Amino acid sequence: MNQAIHFKTSMFDVSIERDNPINPIYGISLLEWLRSELEGKIEITEPDAEDWGWYSELEFEGNNYLIGACAYFEEGDNPQEPIDWVFQVDKYRSFKEKLFGKNKMSASDSCFVFFKKLLEENPNFKEVQVA
Repeated sequence: MNQAIHFKTSMFDVSIERDNPINPIYGISLLEWLRSELEGKIEITEPDAEDWGWYSELEFEGNNYLIGACAYFEEGDNPQEPIDWVFQVDKYRSFKEKLFGKNKMSASDSCFVFFKKLLEENPNFKEVQVA
């Protein structure tokens, strides 16, 4: 089960993002910014499209994760106005971990807490909340 963070920001002009070839959903800007912001600290893969938005993968404290982003923006909306975003963190677990209920994803997971704090501490991100 993933954990999600909802927030608003006008930091990214999603109207100039490259097209998601699967579904016309925006969100790559956040993942590209995270890759740049965390360069040299955490290696995050190049963002790729998914039917619900965009995702990247990373390793954090010995666990593998998928992080995803989706911006609620429609053609005709003003890209300069704050946009609603969802950022999610999902932990990959082995079959054995799943079978025995070990290493579950939670709001207290260190990777999730890291990204939540990163968003909360940046003044460009408003109304940051876990959902």
